[in-house]
Amino acid sequence: MAAVQVSLPLPVLPESWSAEKDFKGIGTLSSATQRNLEPVGPHFLAHARRKRHHRTFSEDERIQAQENVKKVEDDDSGDISEPEDQLMLQRDAKDWKARFSHSDHTSSLSPPAGQDHYAVLGLSKYRFRATEAQIKRAHRKKVLRHHPDKKAAAGSSEDDSFFKCIQKATEILLDPVKRRQFDSVDEAADVEPPSKKAAQKSGAFFKLWSPVFESEGRFSKSGPVPKLGNETSSKKDVEDFYNFWYNFDSWRSFEYQDEDVPDDNENRDQKRHVERKNNNARKKKKTEDTARLRHLVDECLAGDERIKKFRKEERAGKDRKRVEREAAERQAAEDARKAKEEEEKLRLEKEVSEKAEKAEGKKAKEAAKNAAKKNKRVLKTSVKDSNYLLPAGETPGGKRMDDTLADVDLLVSRLDNEDLAALAKKLSQGGAGESGSVNGVAEVWKAEVKRLIQAGKVKEGEVKFFQPHA
Repeated sequence: MAAVQVSLPLPVLPESWSAEKDFKGIGTLSSATQRNLEPVGPHFLAHARRKRHHRTFSEDERIQAQENVKKVEDDDSGDISEPEDQLMLQRDAKDWKARFSHSDHTSSLSPPAGQDHYAVLGLSKYRFRATEAQIKRAHRKKVLRHHPDKKAAAGSSEDDSFFKCIQKATEILLDPVKRRQFDSVDEAADVEPPSKKAAQKSGAFFKLWSPVFESEGRFSKSGPVPKLGNETSSKKDVEDFYNFWYNFDSWRSFEYQDEDVPDDNENRDQKRHVERKNNNARKKKKTEDTARLRHLVDECLAGDERIKKFRKEERAGKDRKRVEREAAERQAAEDARKAKEEEEKLRLEKEVSEKAEKAEGKKAKEAAKNAAKKNKRVLKTSVKDSNYLLPAGETPGGKRMDDTLADVDLLVSRLDNEDLAALAKKLSQGGAGESGSVNGVAEVWKAEVKRLIQAGKVKEGEVKFFQPHA
């Protein structure tokens, strides 16, 4: 390629420019260097491509467009690529919505005549899990492949029926309300429950039933939806799982299966009749779907070995508690019997002890009583033997004797048994008086009267013949 020399002189400074004050140059500009420049960029590459392949502008643009379409298809052929059914390609766009039948809880809610919007866009394996971005990419891929203009350019028929199916599928799946209505009756996303025989195989129960509930869980109003778990799941997790499904709150509706309501204003009665008919049909299908789901949960519960294990453990726990309770009752009865026997034993011992103490007390009381009588006799005898405290040779009169004995009785009534015994002992020893027996006894009595007066048991002048010395 020939080199092109371009002359680029430096720009001229404006007249108003002036160097800064105190500006001082310290160097000079280097000399110019000659370099070779080559044209680059998409336009040059397009020019080179046309020159190389001897194409015109229109030919090159058409070929590039075809290559871009192929590149887009190759880029999108990963996760949203699936074979196209020839019967589906021949579908009439007018039959996108079919009539539905719902005879019982095992019947199909979506007949084969209806359009499968996910299959039209190549999203059969994603279905309700497909994201908006995946739907848009699938739509672009299908449009590039089945656009009527492309078919016409390729010499194919100008039938655009499947293209209209693509547009209808995209319209429904990109509208949240319409897509929800379609997902509500999309049984192609359902997983059939396993047979009883298949679920009873070793390790097959959880493997076969888990996808069933994962599929049904897409209709739940609340989340998260509990998992079925496995054989090691706790009792609480299993109970929470079945409680959730027996009280399942479903958003599932059946508007998609409604009969088309006439939109003309002239036939209002027919419009209201169709609306009532659709409402009644929805309620019936909702009731039947609830019964179907409950029947499904019943089947799963009946075959769940964990429930049987928990019930067996519960019965074992109840039996263990019953045995423990009976053992505790027997032990309590035995303890009560022993306590009663011990109580009876203590009662008998107490009665014996009380009887013995009573007997001893009675014996001691009798002894004290006898001792008191004896001491009283000693006191009276001491007065009698001392001639009623009269000098020897004098004969006491009756009054003297009565008054002296009355004083003795008064003093005896003021003495306790110990003092009475001490006084009797002193009098028995003869008083040990200085002037003989009579004086000694008198002195003893006078000393006792003085002590009693000092103790406040006898008042001054209360006795006549035993007055102490002043």
